[in-house]
Amino acid sequence: MGRYFRTYTSAAPLAVFRIAFGVMLLGSVVRFWAKGWIEELYIKPAFFFPYYGFEFIEPLGEYTYLLFAVCGLSALLVALGWFYRVASVLLFLSFTYIELMDKSTYLNHYYFVSLVAFLLIFLPANVYFSVDTYRDPRRFYDQIPRWTIDSLRLLMGIVYLYAGLAKLNSDWLLEALPLRIWLPGRNDLPIIGFLFNYRETAYAFSWLGALYDLSIPFLLLNRITRPFAYVAVVVFHVLTVILFPIGMFPYIMIVAALIFFSAGFHQRIIAVLCRLLRLPDNLLERHKILIYNGLQSKRLLSVLALFFIIQLLFPFRYTLYPNELFWSEEGYRFSWRVMLMEKMGHVQFKVVDESGRQAVVNNHEYLTPLQEKMMATQPDMLVQFAQYLRDQYARKGFQNPKVFADTYVSLNGRLGKPYIDPTVNLAQETDSFRPKKWILPFGDEIKGL
Repeated sequence: MGRYFRTYTSAAPLAVFRIAFGVMLLGSVVRFWAKGWIEELYIKPAFFFPYYGFEFIEPLGEYTYLLFAVCGLSALLVALGWFYRVASVLLFLSFTYIELMDKSTYLNHYYFVSLVAFLLIFLPANVYFSVDTYRDPRRFYDQIPRWTIDSLRLLMGIVYLYAGLAKLNSDWLLEALPLRIWLPGRNDLPIIGFLFNYRETAYAFSWLGALYDLSIPFLLLNRITRPFAYVAVVVFHVLTVILFPIGMFPYIMIVAALIFFSAGFHQRIIAVLCRLLRLPDNLLERHKILIYNGLQSKRLLSVLALFFIIQLLFPFRYTLYPNELFWSEEGYRFSWRVMLMEKMGHVQFKVVDESGRQAVVNNHEYLTPLQEKMMATQPDMLVQFAQYLRDQYARKGFQNPKVFADTYVSLNGRLGKPYIDPTVNLAQETDSFRPKKWILPFGDEIKGL
């Protein structure tokens, strides 16, 4: 093990990853801005759903545009390797702040981007082919510790493996759910659309999807299978783009998977960039090894060790809860469970004060359609909105208002069932990591991980 941490390799893969990651995030910010999503998702809503423990992260109103500008600028600086240390910290903080403002916009790839941005703070991604080294050649190194690149490969491996393990459940493998529900809706696609009318297609996609996630990290690591594996990565994620509107995630994974390729492959990419930018031929011909001193190495490796221990254990926190995971969603987020369920719900809130005065709530008055859709099936969001309603109706003159909810939820095509106890005053409940005893039983079982 000690010998491994003293092994060095070309800095080219990390430089290419830095450039690609920064460009992708810059493109994402521009896309968000151009489509008006900043206004729609982060400014217009009257109420936001903060994450437990991060309630101090609040909406910024019109200043949200400034936050996105900082995120986009820092992504550009990371791509260029210019003021890299400051830019990488700003990128992580700004993007993660955006992600944590409202849990109704939660997506796995936002979490992945935050994790990568955090890792890049500690990795020497700017020591090769960067503006920092062009302006100050003393910062140039063409050889870096191997573990700096392997840390990104390990994170990619965790994402894929845990996504694959999550697919090893009875609904996905034995019932082809939720793909059996979703695929017929895309039967209008040219050439292949008719295939989506067949149950066999849903089963094939389900099993192949699980096999893909579980095997692709190992196939990418192997030099012989790597080219074929990368073709599979491209095909898988392009197909995902065609079938499902999940934003930039497929493109990010296609680009990020390049980190598995050899140093020679990345050096050729950089050589092409040098020619396109008309940079001097001898710009990268120097030879210099980045060697961390003992204290630096211990600190960096300690941070990374803690980071990966958390990544390995955190997705299994659902085992601490008695309820069915897909039903209660306790421990569901941040565990690489990607597109595993079709869950729909309806909720009707009723506010009652101590005098018997009642009011039925029109959710549309307070929530966007996206927020209402997400809240209807997620208990922690139901509690947060109930507390918001309590405060709103107290301002309207209700004395010590209580908030009750009638909820019905359908999971993976099952008949809708009551979701939470309608006799529980949600205004008195608090969001926490404790099991939510007022979630009604699922009445079924989804076996697996």
